[in-house]
Amino acid sequence: MALATGTVAVRDQSAEERMQALYDTHAKPVYSFLLRLTFGERQAAEDLLQETMVRAWRKIEALNADIATLRPWLLTVARRVAIDAGRAKRARPAEVGLVDMTVLPSGDDAIERMLAVQTIKRAMARLTPDHRNVIIEIYFRERSAAEAAAVLGIPEGTVKSRTYHALRSLRAAMGATVKRQPE
Repeated sequence: MALATGTVAVRDQSAEERMQALYDTHAKPVYSFLLRLTFGERQAAEDLLQETMVRAWRKIEALNADIATLRPWLLTVARRVAIDAGRAKRARPAEVGLVDMTVLPSGDDAIERMLAVQTIKRAMARLTPDHRNVIIEIYFRERSAAEAAAVLGIPEGTVKSRTYHALRSLRAAMGATVKRQPE
């Protein structure tokens, strides 16, 4: 049954039909909105649109029967989904490149070995005590994360997190100390 506004009455439709009508009516404008929020990143906008539509699907039975009136609600949901995604992205630490192993000493030369030990000592000294303790347990005492957690009296997840952050700090410290040798 067509209404005066040109929309389809959805009272007699199933949830799937209502969702399809919602998508057909609002997906393009919501996608355009999300594309602006993501500075033109199509994949990100598509992912956010999908999450927006999933949230709409979860509430399809509670939503207004007139699909045409739901655009402001969908735009609000889309904006919140985008904000949540941005916060999640910022919460993850930025990846740090690996240390170039070709610039580390080969271990054949005693002087190079001594310099490597000094570099590692200086880098370890820059770590917080918590990070240093985790590195010592995991790498020097060769304990598993579970064993290190038991020894240090902290949760295993904390050991893993501290190890990750400590290694990043060590890589940064060693990268600043170890200079590329001329080829």
